[in-house]
Amino acid sequence: MRSSLTLPARLLLLLPFWFALLLSARSLADEAARAKLLQAIRAEDAAEQVTAVRELISTDDALVLQALAAWRLGNLFLWEPPDGGTGEPFLVDGATDAEGRSNGLRIRDGKPLVDAAGAPVRPVMSDLSPIDTSSKLRRAIKVVLDLHAIADPDVRVRQDAIVKLGQEQEAEYLPHFEGRLSKETEPAVRKALTEAIAFTQLAGEDRAARLRAVATLAEIRSVSSLPPLQKLRTQLASANDPEMLKAVREAVAELETYVRWGTLFGTAFRGLSLSAVLLVAALGLAITFGLMGVINMAHGELIMVGAYTAYVVQGWFSAAFGTSGKGYDCYFIVALPASFLAAALVGLALERGIIRFLYRRPLESMLATWGVSLVLQQVFRHIFGAANVQVGAPSWLSGSWVVSDVLLAYNRMFVIAFAVAIVVLTWALMTRTSLGLQIRAVMQNRSMASALGVRTERVNLMTFAFGSGLAGMAGACLSQIGNVGPGLGQNYVVDCFMIVVLGGVGSIPGTVSASLGVGVTDQILQPWLGAVLGKITVLGAIILFLQWRPSGIFASRGRGLEG
Repeated sequence: MRSSLTLPARLLLLLPFWFALLLSARSLADEAARAKLLQAIRAEDAAEQVTAVRELISTDDALVLQALAAWRLGNLFLWEPPDGGTGEPFLVDGATDAEGRSNGLRIRDGKPLVDAAGAPVRPVMSDLSPIDTSSKLRRAIKVVLDLHAIADPDVRVRQDAIVKLGQEQEAEYLPHFEGRLSKETEPAVRKALTEAIAFTQLAGEDRAARLRAVATLAEIRSVSSLPPLQKLRTQLASANDPEMLKAVREAVAELETYVRWGTLFGTAFRGLSLSAVLLVAALGLAITFGLMGVINMAHGELIMVGAYTAYVVQGWFSAAFGTSGKGYDCYFIVALPASFLAAALVGLALERGIIRFLYRRPLESMLATWGVSLVLQQVFRHIFGAANVQVGAPSWLSGSWVVSDVLLAYNRMFVIAFAVAIVVLTWALMTRTSLGLQIRAVMQNRSMASALGVRTERVNLMTFAFGSGLAGMAGACLSQIGNVGPGLGQNYVVDCFMIVVLGGVGSIPGTVSASLGVGVTDQILQPWLGAVLGKITVLGAIILFLQWRPSGIFASRGRGLEG
């Protein structure tokens, strides 16, 4: 009698059987891997141990991999029964009680360690001696673990493992790389696999494969392959292989050009982020100097106030939410306005307490604010210590966006975007508000503005507080891209004054242009000339420019400095 079941129905009935068969095969494979590991542990010959461990490359048994990692780190032990029977290799779970005892886990079956009577064995950790390893054995274990890591679910883990193994240029890794490449879908990991395969082929004896590897490394822009290719170019210079030499020379030339452009763009990006910080810091100084003619030597310490405010806010959020999670990540959003407010309050106190008595006396105001800067440095050194403090980045500002091997750090990108927003808001304040109208009136003619009813003292106070607040926010931004210490402001105050003078006193467009010029030029020159000589070169260029154009890039049309 013919069965009435269709083919799909029959296949469904067979599924449990196939599933049981797969589980059985998996169980047998795991048992074989554990037996091989036990063989390696109990072998007396070091070469036999290395050979047995290398045969575990294809295993997926979690217990075997855990045991290998523990063995490499000296955390695999051998329990000797009191009756003198065969020793039992085991792991410890890491948790110890008050007596220093820990639970053991047998390697052969993953079950708890027990004695002959079946009672659990809880050895004292201080009494245990790890199973011996040699340097060759530890290296073999590392290779097994790294080869297993190329299939790790975490993209970063498998990419790092592939890069490390590719650098070793071992021919035995090729089948594993090629097998993984056929399954990999992540573009960054596929590139790492392609690079690792080419690296390995480059060290092989197959000439055709070496030629393909050279072409592949140039095609995928493998920056890390440049040193070995340069070394190979030197070796081939005395060999009789013009085709290979030509291919290597072309690849090296292409990669060197790629690296030069990448270095240039990376340096320019860092210079742009530095320009952004200098711009925010110099904006307030430009407005203040242009309005009141006060040379505020404490402007750098206002930057320091903002940076330390960010550090304090971070401490509050860390105490309330810990150092991870969404709560902690919000600290910098709070730190920015808090830095503005703290620096603005210090600026208010400075203007009301000292500067308002020294208008139209630039030398005395410069000396007085210089004294204030020294006092503020000592105050913060006494409160926070002389050493730098660490301001961590929230998770949304950590990491980088990689474009053609150029790292564009998220924190620097944020600083650039923030500076653009501050420039727009400052422009809107100056051109679209009554306070901005009064500031511009006082800058152009203080006496006439006062005669028309403008309260010049109030304008001075508000402007100085606003400029100080901008310096504070610049300090908060600097805390994300550099160290925070009592001398932080001194590293940037000279640059801020150079920018203000170069751009044109009181000119926002001039400040923007000068910030870009100083920041980017300084970062580009430093790798070539060094930090000190690069800064001296920039300063010399500014002095020469001011000899030709004393009023700066954008000359101020007002008479704010007349008094």
